[in-house]
Amino acid sequence: MDNQRNLIIAVVLSALLLFGWDFVMRTYYPEPEPVAASTAGVDGTAVAGIDGTIAAPGVDGSAAHSPVVDVETALASADRIVIDAPEIHGSINPVGARIDDIDLKTHRQTVEEDSPNIRLFSPAGTDEQYFAQFGWVGEGVSLPDANTVWQLADGERLTQETPVTLRWDNGAGLVFALRFAIDEHYMLTITQSVANRGDGTVALRPYAFVNRTSATADASNFNVHSGPIAANADGVDFDWDYDEVLEEGPAEFGARTDWIGFTDIYWLSALIAEDGQAASGTIRSAGGDTYRADLIYEPVNVASGTSVTRTTRLFAGAKESAVLSDYQAQGVPLFGNAIDWGWFSWIAWPMWQVLIFLFGLVGNFGVAIICLTLIIRLILFPIAQKQFKSMAQMRAVQPKMKALQERYKDDKAELQQQMAKLYKEEKVNPLAGCLPIFIQIPIFFALYKVLRLAIEMRHQPFAWINDLSEQDPANLANALALIGIDVPDLLMIVFGIGVLAVLLGFTMWLQFKLNPAAMDPMQQQIFMIMPWVLMFVMAPFAAGLLIYWISNNVLTLAQQKYLYSKNPQLRAQMEKDREEKAREAARKEAEKAKG
Repeated sequence: MDNQRNLIIAVVLSALLLFGWDFVMRTYYPEPEPVAASTAGVDGTAVAGIDGTIAAPGVDGSAAHSPVVDVETALASADRIVIDAPEIHGSINPVGARIDDIDLKTHRQTVEEDSPNIRLFSPAGTDEQYFAQFGWVGEGVSLPDANTVWQLADGERLTQETPVTLRWDNGAGLVFALRFAIDEHYMLTITQSVANRGDGTVALRPYAFVNRTSATADASNFNVHSGPIAANADGVDFDWDYDEVLEEGPAEFGARTDWIGFTDIYWLSALIAEDGQAASGTIRSAGGDTYRADLIYEPVNVASGTSVTRTTRLFAGAKESAVLSDYQAQGVPLFGNAIDWGWFSWIAWPMWQVLIFLFGLVGNFGVAIICLTLIIRLILFPIAQKQFKSMAQMRAVQPKMKALQERYKDDKAELQQQMAKLYKEEKVNPLAGCLPIFIQIPIFFALYKVLRLAIEMRHQPFAWINDLSEQDPANLANALALIGIDVPDLLMIVFGIGVLAVLLGFTMWLQFKLNPAAMDPMQQQIFMIMPWVLMFVMAPFAAGLLIYWISNNVLTLAQQKYLYSKNPQLRAQMEKDREEKAREAARKEAEKAKG
C-alpha cells in the first residue's frame, strides 16, 4: 500500500504541476488583447524572385505601412461575389480574386442565441486580416497580382450548386481563369487555368497562399497548438509557432507538401495540393504580425495554343472531427490529424467516438460524459477487483512484514531480499494495486485533451452550465458581478471556485477517507489536504472535465463500498489499523503534554 500511495502522490503532484502551470500562466500572464496590426505588406502581392519562388512583400521591412480599416468598411464594395453555402457565408473580392470574407453559419462567437457568427476570414488591411489568394509567378510576362480586377465570367453567387468563374486577360496572349466551387461543409475547390493564345511558350508556376495576422490567433501552449500547421510524408507538423517563424523562419515543409495553413484551437485554414502534383509548402513572416502559408507548384510550360490547370482546395472552417475524417477518406492525407490529440491519441480519438455515439443516444453531452465514465468504470472493474484482492493479501502478510522490518532494520539490503522472498512465498504482488492508477492516467489526460479540443463540446449545456467547454459559471465571482462587484484577477483563485469544484474536492475527500489510513502521518496529512488543493487547481478548467472527475469519484466510492462488502477481512483490518493509529497518536500527545 505504501508503494501505491507514493504513486498516487506522484500522480497528483504531476497533475498539480500540469494544470497549475496552465492556470497560473493564463491567470497572471494572459495573452495581450488583440491590437490593430501594423500591416507592412498586408496586401499579399506575389513578387517573383530570381529563382521563381514567391517572396512575401514587407519581409525586409521595405513595404510601406497600410492604414487599418474596419471590416464593414472593407466589405462595402457592391462588386463582391457572394458565397452562400450550407455552413459558410461570405464573399470573394474581385480585386485580387481574394477569398477574404468567411463567416461560419453554424458556430457563434458566444453561447447567446443572438451572438454573431464566428468570422474566420477578413479583408487585408483590417485588424482581423485573414484571406486566401491564388495566382501564378513567372518572369518576363504580365501576371495578375493583388491589385488586378477580375471579371465575372460565369455564375453570380457561389453556392453548393452554382460555381463561379473569374477571368483576366493580360492583353499579351494569356487568359487566366479561377473557378470557385464549394461543398456542403467548409471546402472550397479553386481551379486555376491559363490559356496561351499568343506565340511562343511561357513558363509559369501556379501558387496559392493564406495570409493572416497573429493578433487574433488563439494562444498556443504546451498542450494545445495554435499556429502554423502542415502535412507531408513525415506526418502533421505542429512544431512551429508564430514567434519561431518570425525569429527562425521561414518554415519549409518540402516539395511534397500535402497541405499547409494555420490552426486555432477550433478553427483551421488549409491549402490542399492537387493530388499527384508536387507542391512546396512554406510558412513565413510577411512583416509586422502577419504571416503567410505558401503552396507553390512545379513550373509548367504553356505552349502556344494550349492551356494548363491546377486545382487547389481550401479548407476554411471548424475542426469538426467527423468532417475532417470524411475529407481524409476522400483523399486528403492525414486531415483527421489536424486535431492534435497529443501523446494519448490512441485512446483520445476512440474515447471521442464513444462520447459522440453516447451523445447521439442521450442528447446531452453532460449526460454522455457521465455515461462514458460509467462505461470506463465497468471496463476497469475486474482490475479493481484484483486491486482489492492484492490489498487483502498485503494486509494478511502485514504482521510478517513488520517482523522482518524489526529484524533487519539495520540492514536495508537484506530486508529487501527477505521482503521479496515473503512476497514470493505468499504469492503477493505489491505492484498489482498500482495497475488501475497506471490505466487511469492516460484515460484522464486523453479526456482532458478531448474536452479541450473537441469543438462539438463547445456551447453544449448541462444543468445550470451553458457551455461544457468553459469554466463552471456557478461561482462567487459571477454572483458578485450580478450586483455590480468585480472581483480582481488576483482573487479569482478563491472567488472563481464553482459548485463543480467544491463537489470535486468533497467526493475526493470522501474517497480518501474510505481508503485504508496511510502508514506515514505525513502521507495522511497530504491525503487530507490534497482534495482541497485540487479543488482550487481544477476550478478554472472545463466543466465537462470536472463532471467526469466527480462522476468517477462517486462511482469509485460505490465500487469501494461494494468491494469492501466482498472483502470483510480488509475492512476489519482497515478499522483495526485506524484504531491503532488513533491510540498511537493519543499516546504521543500525552507524552508531549507530560514533557
